[in-house]
Amino acid sequence: MASLIDILLLALGIAKLFVFAHFILSWLISFQVLNLSQPIVSQIWYGLQRILEPVYGPIRKRLPAMGGLDLSPLIVLFAIIALEIILQNNRGLFV
Repeated sequence: MASLIDILLLALGIAKLFVFAHFILSWLISFQVLNLSQPIVSQIWYGLQRILEPVYGPIRKRLPAMGGLDLSPLIVLFAIIALEIILQNNRGLFV
């Protein structure tokens, strides 16, 4: 059972990496440091969009309008970190 918790923690770590990468890439594109006309940038951007939009979409529907500010990545990161803490604190129950 401990290995299952380790696998879940690994999956949460990968999800956290995807959210961070999407967040940083969105800022770099917004400030025109990167351009979507570059093939590798557009592939990474649209790939991350396809992965994360099903997660962000329901959260965006429930959040009030913030005037162009998207807080859904912050909420997703909060949820991932909370799940990691819960799994790590309850690891002893499954050993």
